Amino acid sequence: MNETEIPDIVIRRLPLYARELGLLAGEGREFISSQELGQRLGVTPAQIRKDLSYFGRFGKRGRGYEVVGLRERLRSILGLNGRVKEMVLVGVGQLGRAVLGYGGFRRGGFEVVRVFDSDPKQIGSMIDNHRVDDVASLPKYLERTRVSMGIVAVPAEAAPSVIDLLVAGGVRAILSYAPIATSVPRGVHLRRIDPVMELESMAYYLEEPFDGYVEDHQSDMTSR
Repeated sequence: MNETEIPDIVIRRLPLYARELGLLAGEGREFISSQELGQRLGVTPAQIRKDLSYFGRFGKRGRGYEVVGLRERLRSILGLNGRVKEMVLVGVGQLGRAVLGYGGFRRGGFEVVRVFDSDPKQIGSMIDNHRVDDVASLPKYLERTRVSMGIVAVPAEAAPSVIDLLVAGGVRAILSYAPIATSVPRGVHLRRIDPVMELESMAYYLEEPFDGYVEDHQSDMTSR
């Protein structure tokens, strides 16, 4: 089954399953049921079984899923059992520097191999053992190396042009921190992370519950 037949939300849940299975393996667990795994993750057992069914048959009757075996299978499906995935980072402002200093990428099998920026004050400087190169040299670098993943940590107004450069250079997976919607060609996968938007949606739960009544000012005006 090719990727276009599998809902994106299913792909997004696979790392969640794999990470939890890794924790279970660290606890010494050999098997786990879809019921218990669902309870740990806040996902229904039926959803877990449906998600996994896209990729084959898993689990043993009466015992559940083999923890280590399923984790390795999920990592293989995600393409994470091979060599380290190389990434370029564009933007070394406060957010970009935080991304560059985050050690979790390497532990997860990812590595930032080259860093770019357009600020003359940043170009040529060293940040966490990475030299900052001029973003103008990005196309030639991608043509020479064919890195397939990129992280965009630039202001919103600069993001579309940077994403266009990455796409033109053959980058097929882009993680953008810019709070702006940008379209990409088919076959390129763009994910946006907007912490402010997430906080805005969470703020809903801090307010009084919506009682279902909406005041219709227009009706009041016409009835007078």
